[in-house]
Amino acid sequence: MALKAVHVSDVPSLDQPPEATVVALSTSSRLHKGVGWENKAERLVVIGHRGKGMNALASPDPRLREVKENSLRSFNEAARFPIDFVEFDVQVTKDDCPIVFHDDLILTEDEDGKISEKLVTHLSLEEFRSYGPQRDHHTKVGKPLLRKAKDGRILNWTVKADDSFCTLQEAFQGVDPRVGFNIELKFVDDVVYEEEELTRSLRATLRVVYEFANERSIIFSSFQPDAARLIRKLQNDYPVFFLTNGGTQIYGDARRNSLDEGIKLCLANGLQGLVSEVKAIFRNPTAIARIKDSKLALLTYGQLNNVPEAVYMQHLMGVNGVIVDLVQEITEAVSEFSGPDAEDAVEAKVKEASRPKFSQQELSFLLRLIPQLVQQ
Repeated sequence: MALKAVHVSDVPSLDQPPEATVVALSTSSRLHKGVGWENKAERLVVIGHRGKGMNALASPDPRLREVKENSLRSFNEAARFPIDFVEFDVQVTKDDCPIVFHDDLILTEDEDGKISEKLVTHLSLEEFRSYGPQRDHHTKVGKPLLRKAKDGRILNWTVKADDSFCTLQEAFQGVDPRVGFNIELKFVDDVVYEEEELTRSLRATLRVVYEFANERSIIFSSFQPDAARLIRKLQNDYPVFFLTNGGTQIYGDARRNSLDEGIKLCLANGLQGLVSEVKAIFRNPTAIARIKDSKLALLTYGQLNNVPEAVYMQHLMGVNGVIVDLVQEITEAVSEFSGPDAEDAVEAKVKEASRPKFSQQELSFLLRLIPQLVQQ
């Protein structure tokens, strides 16, 4: 028997096995056609994090240092696998050029060993391009590139397959057009922005999107509540998702501190969905029902999304898509359990025998157990 997604609203206390109520894995009807989501509604959407995965320089896993994150090389490497989107971070330089870069600060070291750091948004495009590998590497040498780890250590930003940084325009021009873009509008945490400053940055990004997107699927997202609100106000062609830690981290802005606050923000401003830290969903699985009842789509991000079993559980719970670092491993896993196309029905019957199957009672137990595990 094929696996069915259990409606989480039927297991609020998880004391009794849920009834056999099922829901289709489908996205909100409020999503615009620009996202290209219609053909993906019956399966889990997979999004490559910063391309083929973030660079975790302190990690013992070499796969997280395989290719330079947020680069054309990383985006096109990810496009070799059956992903739907690549996710990347966009900031705007002081001369109004949208660039692709995650960190707030960019670090380098001079010949005397002195380390300097600058806010990316305080650089001009020319200054930004002077860091790291250069496109014209025969005549130019970039500044050494360093990165600060979460534990405060400053590390050489060294990866197996390096590449230069790129602008948003170059991403549109240089990445396989079949791959959608999840554009995260990046701003510094805990900084209070004036609406005028946010609007300037967002308009610069929109100018590039409207000139170069063509038919590419686009999603906008942001952790900055007012940026999410404003990008929705400034355009009506592409869906906007609010990014949230869902309470796994606490901020001064209360709108960022729970899934319910995220739902309220989306509904108040006409946003199309939430992107939550996956731990928040596992800790509070009944929130999925509230999100779905609000006609919102739900994506997740986080390290647990690199674990196939965790991704599979989300598929059962009704999550619409996952942002992942281990693109090859997760796309392979998803292809085995997500809804196949009609022409693959025969092959699916063969594969079905190898799929894990959960009874309703077993699923109830797992949903009760997971929130306890992710508290660690």
